[in-house]
Amino acid sequence: MGYKVAVVGATGNVGREMLDILAERAFPADEVVALASRRSQGQEVSFGDKILKVKALDTYDFSDTDICLMSAGGETSKEWSPRIGQQGCVVIDNSSAFRYDSDVPLIVPEVNADAIAGFSKKNIIANPNCSTAQLVVALKPLHEAATIKRVVVATYQSVSGAGKDAMDELFNQTRSVFTAGDVKVEKFTKRIAFNVIPHIDVFMEDGYTKEEWKMVAETKKMLDPKIKLTATAVRVPVFIGHAEAVNVEFERPITPEEATAILRAAPGILVVDKRENGGYVTPHEAAGEDATYISRIREDATVENGLNFWCVSDNLRKGAALNTVQIAEVLVNRGLLKKRSAAA
Repeated sequence: MGYKVAVVGATGNVGREMLDILAERAFPADEVVALASRRSQGQEVSFGDKILKVKALDTYDFSDTDICLMSAGGETSKEWSPRIGQQGCVVIDNSSAFRYDSDVPLIVPEVNADAIAGFSKKNIIANPNCSTAQLVVALKPLHEAATIKRVVVATYQSVSGAGKDAMDELFNQTRSVFTAGDVKVEKFTKRIAFNVIPHIDVFMEDGYTKEEWKMVAETKKMLDPKIKLTATAVRVPVFIGHAEAVNVEFERPITPEEATAILRAAPGILVVDKRENGGYVTPHEAAGEDATYISRIREDATVENGLNFWCVSDNLRKGAALNTVQIAEVLVNRGLLKKRSAAA
């Protein structure tokens, strides 16, 4: 007997990716249900070689559902995740709604899988921000080896992180540039085609954006509260795949060669680092892949025990859908989940 899994937000970019990954990884599900808002009711989405008809979230009964993968935005999650959890179904939430709740584990399985044991307080587990997920996968093994003091990161984040409308805006603006048409700005604060925008999420009082704050708070929660981190989050005209330029200062000496060996041996990471033309990974190559790719590992001689590296990952997969499914796999593999459908 497998599990009964519901995917909320099944018609969105991440929801569709969740369905694909559940099928790809042969997650032990007897039944998968696609859920979304009433306006999407009756739409069809693919799950492996099957077609699922989307049902409405607000009329669905979770009493015999084991796992809910939630990717419908923060407001929907705030309203529904606690209700679903109270019905005994474990919610793995992809929004920011519960990431900073001390009673909700924030999990990247390669980084802090043991923290998942605390999920039973609310039956909710949080998935981190896409830019944080790939970063902590890379930082974790280095932190264990030489203890990280400080991180400076600049992100190069694709438009898919802002949803389907954002992807459409990049496409439409690019076409308008080539046809000398009107470039309409709707989703972003400035034109994104052939441009970069140093602004993701809302501005905070200290001048940082919420996206930058998320990276700080989430890294501290998952990896180590002592780590100092500062970020500049930038949107770039790429459809899928986030890249990050990362500068790390360690307490103990670590050479680029040592860091390379450590990263090669770490779970979820592929090192592609040839010091030649094309000997690195870009978002184009990372799209559709599960790994977090590390390239351009080198010494930062301006500080004691400093390294630089380049980090790239598919934000819809490791940054969202894949990580969510991996969390569900941890629940199953550690025997933390009882099959409610069997009991019913």
